[in-house]
Amino acid sequence: MPRILLLICCALTLMACQPKTKEFQAITTDAVYNADLSQDAQLLLISTANTGLQLWDLKQKSPRYNWNHGQENQANDVIDVAISPNNQFAASMTKDSLVIWQINDGQAVGWWSLPATARSITIADNGHTLVGLSNGSVMSLSVVQNKLIEFLGHQEKINSVAINAAGTLALSGGNDGKVILWETQTGQPLQEWQLDSRITKVLLNNAGTRSFASDITGNANIWQSGDGKKISSLDIKRRQINFSAAKFVSNDSQLLTGTPAKDVMLWDSQTGQLLGKWQAQVTKTTKNRGAVVYSVAMTQPDKIISFSSKGLLETFSPK
Repeated sequence: MPRILLLICCALTLMACQPKTKEFQAITTDAVYNADLSQDAQLLLISTANTGLQLWDLKQKSPRYNWNHGQENQANDVIDVAISPNNQFAASMTKDSLVIWQINDGQAVGWWSLPATARSITIADNGHTLVGLSNGSVMSLSVVQNKLIEFLGHQEKINSVAINAAGTLALSGGNDGKVILWETQTGQPLQEWQLDSRITKVLLNNAGTRSFASDITGNANIWQSGDGKKISSLDIKRRQINFSAAKFVSNDSQLLTGTPAKDVMLWDSQTGQLLGKWQAQVTKTTKNRGAVVYSVAMTQPDKIISFSSKGLLETFSPK
C-alpha cells in the first residue's frame, strides 16, 4: 500500500509540473493555412479554407475585415500572411501573387503577380514587403517609392525572409544553408552566415541590430547584425527541430519560438538557455493530435500568446 501511494504521489507531482494553458479562445474550426499575430497581440491575420482571409481584432474578439485576395467566389489559396510591427499594413501571399493591405481602412494598396512560386513573406512599418521565391530570389518591394528590386544572393529556394521595422534591412535564408543580411533598397549584402543544412526560419529585431536563423538539424544562432559576431546558440537538446514561428520579445532580451510539433518555447537571447516550454492544445474532436504553431507574441509582463493550426488562440504564463 505505501508503494502504491508513493507511485500515485509521484504521478501527481509529474502532472503538476507540466505547464498548462492559462486560457484559450477558439477562433475558427476551419482548416488554417497560415496566420500571423501582431507584435502587441492586438491583431491576428488568418487564412482558412472556407472563411478566407480574416483580420481579427483580439480586443473585440471579432473579425475586423474579411479580405478577398483573389476574385469573388474563388477558393482561398493564401499560403502566408504578415502584419507590420506598427499594425499599419498587412500582406497576403498565394503561390503566384501578393496583396498589400492598409489596416486603418481595410483597402488594398496593390496586387502583384510573382515571377516564381512564393514561399515566405514579411512586411515593414512603411509597407516595404519581401517575398522569398522558389527560384532562389527575393523580391523587395517599396510601396512608398513604387520601387522593386530582386535579390539574387542565394543559389537555392528561399524558405524564410525577415525585415526590420524601418524596412531598410532584409534577412533571408534558403535551402543552400546561407543566411544573408542585405539592404532592401540596393540589394547590397552586409553579412553572410553559413549553417549546416537548409534554413527553416530567419528573424530580425525591429531595430535590425540582431539577426536569428535556424536550420533543419537544430542549429539556431543569434548574431549581432552590425559586425556579424555570434551572440548565442540556442541550447537545443533534440537532434532535429524546426521553428515555424519566432519573435524577439522583452526588449530583445528573449526569443519566443513556435514549432510544427505544438511547442512554444522562450529563450534567453544572450545565453541561448531555454527559459520555458509549453504545448499548444488540440481539440478533443480531432483525430490528428498534432498542431503547427503559426505565430507567437508576448504582452508584458506575464502573457505569452500563440495561435496554431487548430484555430486556437492560447495564453500561457512564463511565471
